[in-house]
Amino acid sequence: MRRLLILSVRILVSLALLYLALRGINFTAIKSRLSQINVGWIGLAVIVTVVQIFIGALRWREISELCQAPLTNLQAFRYNMIGAFFNQTLPSSIGGDAVRLWLVNRTGAGWRAATYSILTDRAIGLIALALIIVASLPWSYGMIAGSKGRLALVSVDLAALAGGLGFLLLGYLPWTWLKRWWPTRHFHACSVIANEVILNRRSGPKIAVLSMAAHVLTVVIAWCAVRSISAPANFEQVFMLIPPIMLITMMPISIAGWGVREATMMVIFGYAGLAQTDGTAVSILFGAVSFIVGAAGGLVWILSSEKTAAAIAISPADDEPAEPKSVNS
Repeated sequence: MRRLLILSVRILVSLALLYLALRGINFTAIKSRLSQINVGWIGLAVIVTVVQIFIGALRWREISELCQAPLTNLQAFRYNMIGAFFNQTLPSSIGGDAVRLWLVNRTGAGWRAATYSILTDRAIGLIALALIIVASLPWSYGMIAGSKGRLALVSVDLAALAGGLGFLLLGYLPWTWLKRWWPTRHFHACSVIANEVILNRRSGPKIAVLSMAAHVLTVVIAWCAVRSISAPANFEQVFMLIPPIMLITMMPISIAGWGVREATMMVIFGYAGLAQTDGTAVSILFGAVSFIVGAAGGLVWILSSEKTAAAIAISPADDEPAEPKSVNS
């Protein structure tokens, strides 16, 4: 009952945000833009999205191995594709992560190792995104007109950087209560693993490159959506604007980011001097590409052997194997 209530609330939030984002939009202009879609660019965006998922799978496989939850490249890719499907039906990326957790646990890794691999993967991806946003701040700041827009951009950048650095710092704190208190000991363990992953001489550089590549491909997907409707935005502008938008879209308050992404892209496009209508159209196309890839992930799920297993029941507290072993870099 509680899960149904939370899901209902998030559906309502998505609808409310979509209403707020679209109520002042010229639907005639959007219809005109969408009627001129170049299907070739959308097809390219779908291909790039699949490649992005594969790159994310390569990173996750490296992290999972260090978390004592080893996966093959094919397993990681299949699980990420299945996760993409559930991301389209459940709040933000939480639904996909929960299903990935269940799938990894079924390999015999255990709930704890599976959870740590996914949380660490998410944390490293967030840190990489924060670094891209901060590194591009000198250029994106100059692109944004108006003090409110610049203040919002800097606030998002600083919050992302502070969150990433704070998470990594947590692993170095010597306080014993961090390891004993249930709400903090798991985050502390994930922080320790994240530091080991980043500083690992073998996997660290590879994970850094894969993380940056995944976020650059997000920009490429958005660029394909821009080109599909011939919107007057160049690649440099898209590169500066999309990472902050993706960071805000990560908030788990809507279904698959719908509503949050449209509202954010409309506002940021406006601050950058671009047409808000184009921002909304690009956001809709970006979501449509994710939906198409998610549908392909649904086919992977339907045809998978895991589909015939018992019904999914995710309750990590029921089974807590020993802590994953520390990894020497």
